[in-house]
Amino acid sequence: MYLLQIDWWIFFEKLILVAVIVTTALVVAMYSTYAERKIAAFLQDRRGPNRAGPFGLLQPMADGLKLFMKEEIIPMTSSKFLFVLGPMLAMITACMTSAVIPWGSTIDIKGHQVPLQISDINIGILYIFGVVSLGVYGIMIGGWASNNKFSLLAAVRGASQMISYELAMGLSLLAVLMLVGDLRMSSIVNHQIANGWNVLYQPLGFLIFFICALAECNRTPFDLPEAENELNFGYHQEYSSMKLGFYLFAEYINMFISAVVMSTLFFGGYDIPFVNEAAWGNHWWVGLIGFVVLMTKAALFIFLFMWIRWTIPRFRYDQLMNLGWKKLLPLALVNMLITAVVILLLHK
Repeated sequence: MYLLQIDWWIFFEKLILVAVIVTTALVVAMYSTYAERKIAAFLQDRRGPNRAGPFGLLQPMADGLKLFMKEEIIPMTSSKFLFVLGPMLAMITACMTSAVIPWGSTIDIKGHQVPLQISDINIGILYIFGVVSLGVYGIMIGGWASNNKFSLLAAVRGASQMISYELAMGLSLLAVLMLVGDLRMSSIVNHQIANGWNVLYQPLGFLIFFICALAECNRTPFDLPEAENELNFGYHQEYSSMKLGFYLFAEYINMFISAVVMSTLFFGGYDIPFVNEAAWGNHWWVGLIGFVVLMTKAALFIFLFMWIRWTIPRFRYDQLMNLGWKKLLPLALVNMLITAVVILLLHK
């Protein structure tokens, strides 16, 4: 009976954590659209959203309400089941990646240890890559099921782009895993707390990972699947109402999760710089401060993503493929080999 009570406690604890993390991701994605408009307005000497609520803060809610209220149109010639499945798959895979990320240190609540991580599996980073690779099916299914040549061409672009850049991203990450010696996300954070942030040891690996993250999220200058001036709004051209909203939200959730993953892998995650958190104990407020620190690091990456979007023009498709296969992939291989040689020499 005692064991049954402990199991139910863990179940509800994880359920609450899932609800909080998913809600946080949705709210961040919602207000990322507001931040994107404000940053674009600042860079273009405009004011941006300023009418819906004070400083335009209610604009994301107005946009969400508009998507909910709009008429939903499904093309007669589309594959209806797959047409509906595409945006659902994109949204689900975007949310699933947060399951193995450590959002803060373990906290003590009345003698009970509560880890701020949904699941600390021993193949955490492989789980993230596996789920991210499923996201391409949401793009492919949506583009193909629309029965539109522009949507299909955009879906093919998106799939080939993701495949090209996932290789370089995985190889850049292998160098980090060789340093840590573990695939657990919590172990990667703990290693950085003890030995310094990975970006100090892997600056080239971080740069490659960051560029590949831009391509994975279909962000400028790698937004070829959504090239409006070439493909009429890309793979979600035939979508309307909340199906379109799911695709747009999934992009911003992917951007948020990518920022959190980069912060976790290369910038210590919830580690507070220049502070020894171990001396503070595992009080609940320590975990809260760590969570705020992680969100701050992610916010800086999100700002960088948006800054790049409104600064750098879009690549041509052949330039994008050349960068992925002829530049980033060889650099990632060289970085991995150099890391392996250095580790071998240091451990002799």
